[in-house]
Amino acid sequence: MDVKLMNATASVLFLGALVLGLVGLVKWVARQPLFAIGGIAVVGDVAHNNEVTLRANLNGKIKGTFFTVDLAATKAAFESVPWVRKAVVRREFPNRLKVVLQEQQAVAYWGDEDESRLLNNFGEVFEANVDEVERDDLPHLDGPVAQAGQILGMYQTLSPLFAPLDMALDQLTLTNRGGWRAQTNAGGEIELGRGTTEEITQRAQRFIGTVAQVATAYGRTADALERADLRYGEGYALRLRGVTTVATPVATPKKKQAEH
Repeated sequence: MDVKLMNATASVLFLGALVLGLVGLVKWVARQPLFAIGGIAVVGDVAHNNEVTLRANLNGKIKGTFFTVDLAATKAAFESVPWVRKAVVRREFPNRLKVVLQEQQAVAYWGDEDESRLLNNFGEVFEANVDEVERDDLPHLDGPVAQAGQILGMYQTLSPLFAPLDMALDQLTLTNRGGWRAQTNAGGEIELGRGTTEEITQRAQRFIGTVAQVATAYGRTADALERADLRYGEGYALRLRGVTTVATPVATPKKKQAEH
């Protein structure tokens, strides 16, 4: 029994040493210059990046050979490049990497005008050179970063409502107290107050459906809006250039008759 135990132990030790030796050999081979990364093919969205900018941003961040390179670290390195939202990295035998990039799609400026932050179509805030934005009609959105997606959703709900007034929603802010504040491209400020999306939408629709008629009654057009406060139960406070009043929605003839 002692002899059998000794033989078994010797066999286990031999196999262990053999495995360790093979592992060491594989690691040694993997580190040889023969398997150095010979090139990186970058495909996908590259509107804001080229070979020069990628090299400048990735210099020294990709280490190892074809077998030892850390794909997760390489992915993170590419995603740290401005305008890159996501990167997929994979090996291509014998000595190349292939990277598929997805770039940020800016849909709004975020925060103060002097900041370099933008909002993408997923409601995510990201840092980039705002001078590289291709569109010149992006709105300015602001509020708690954690609610950026909600703010984008509210903008997308409210913006089409202003089309009948030939007026664009240029800014939308969610204040720290949970109130919504908007500004038109003509400089008019609108206090929308707090509430659910439905409540805010109803207030906006009530305002948009009547403000042109109210403005006409005072010899103005809707783009003469200077300030509107929609936080009233049945109406809104309105200030036009040169005119200040408090207005309720224009009543139908039937309602007027009932009031009289």
